[in-house]
Order: sequence, then structure tokens, then C-alpha cells
Amino acid sequence: MTTTPSIKALWAFALWLLAAASVQAQPRIAVTDLAYTQEVAQYFEVATIKESAALSANRNSVSANYQGQGTYVAGQYSYVEQRELGSFTNDVKGSLLKGSTFRLVQGKAFDSGAPQPTKAEQVLNQMKTGKVATPYRQPQVTDIVARIRKGEFSGADYVLFGTLTSLQFRDSLSPIQGTANASHVYSLDLVADFSLISTKTFEIKAAFSAQGAGSDTKLLSMRGDILPPNRGKVIRETSKSLADNVFEQFSEQIALAEGGMARQMRPVNAPRTEGSAPAAVPAKTESVQVFK
Repeated sequence: MTTTPSIKALWAFALWLLAAASVQAQPRIAVTDLAYTQEVAQYFEVATIKESAALSANRNSVSANYQGQGTYVAGQYSYVEQRELGSFTNDVKGSLLKGSTFRLVQGKAFDSGAPQPTKAEQVLNQMKTGKVATPYRQPQVTDIVARIRKGEFSGADYVLFGTLTSLQFRDSLSPIQGTANASHVYSLDLVADFSLISTKTFEIKAAFSAQGAGSDTKLLSMRGDILPPNRGKVIRETSKSLADNVFEQFSEQIALAEGGMARQMRPVNAPRTEGSAPAAVPAKTESVQVFK
């Protein structure tokens, strides 16, 4: 005796197939930490000294022997350090998760390669062998194509690559006119460049510059009050405003990239179904000073 599947079972199976196909069709994005380079100066010293002495004397003669050898090298050595800033991108990921149906994948941390010998080690080796050491070729944190080919973003269809352009902390104390008080403002301004790059064709699908800012203001009397700034609050505000600015510009440009990618953005006023994430509404940030 054969059993015929019920209509409900068939509908459930069809909906499952549609859901599975929809999940597979959703593009996957890897969001990198903010890449940056900085010049580092290092003082080094190299010294090799050998000495020997001998003295002999009697009634009729005096003899002395001395051997000496010494080399001393010192100087300033500058090199470029390749790094990633492990902050300010979690809120960007959260904005993409809330405001789109893109799937996010975790990429590998930047591999800076084998450590370079110090300048002192290079000079000392040159003195011993007479050969100039060839420095190792270091990976470039901003060479995103090489990093994609290396497999740092395996499983991602696109990489949202961010490069730190400017990071400035400001600490200012300003007297308030007509009072015996002063305002202490501690703030942070951050600017970063972003590019959305295809891992298959290396095409740039979106490119923009985003800014984040945060501040903490304290009201001080002129009696020498000391109130340390809330650095955690400043960094949190900066991260949140950066994420809002990134998502706003990402939403505008993704519609121009490919039609299929534009459909991954959630409508701002879309009704929320049970179990679904709330739609992301790009927020306009305003700087508000609160005197505490």
C-alpha cells in the first residue's frame, strides 16, 4: 500500500527548497579591520672590541705588547610598520546584518610575514661576513588583491576593505565667558576609506570615504578640578557614527553596482515579520555636548 504525501507536506518541502536556494544566493561579505601603516624610528648600536696587553721589564730592558681592535656603529633606523586596527569595525558589521540580507564571513587576520632582523643584527652580520643582508620582502597590508589570492578571505564573494586615513584625539580646555568655569572637551575624529571588492573579478563595486566622531565634555571650576575624560564613551560614539556613515554610503552605492545586490538591502519601512531582524534606519548623528 502506497501513501500519498499530503498537500501540507509538499508545500513545506517546496518552501524549504526556496529558503535553501535563497540562502545560497545571498552574497557573502568579509569586513576587514582598518588597515594602516606607520613609520617607526629605532635607535641601534653595534660594538665589537678586542684588547690585549703585555708588559715585561728587567734591569736592562723593557718590552710591551698591545693589540687592539674595535668597531662601534650607532644610528637611527626608520622603517614602515604594516598593521590592522582591531577596532571600529564591529558596528559596521552589525549595521550590515541589520540593514541587509548579506551573509558575513570572518576573514583571517593580516599575515605580516617573517620578522625582519633588527638593524643592529644586519650591521653586525655585515661586519662579520662582509656581505650586506638582503631584507625580507614583507606583505603589504593595503595590497588587498594579494591578500585575496593568498586566501585570507576564503568563502567570501566580496571584501569590504577599510584603510585608516586619519585618527586624531583632541584634548582642549576653554574658559566659559562670564563665569569662573571652563569646559574640558575630549574628542576623537576618524576618517577611513572603504572599497567593496569582488573576490572573483577584483572589480570595485563601491568606494567611499566615511567619518566617525565622538566627544566627552566636562564642566570644570577654576579651582583646579580634575575630571578624567570618559575615553570608552568617546570611542563608542566614534565607532557608532562611523558605522552609520558607512552603511548610509554603502546603501547608496550598492544600487549602482549590480541589480541583484541592491535586492539584498532591507527596505527602511518594511513590516517586520515574527522572528525577523528589525530594519536598519541610517541615523543622522548630531554632536551634543552634555555638561556633567
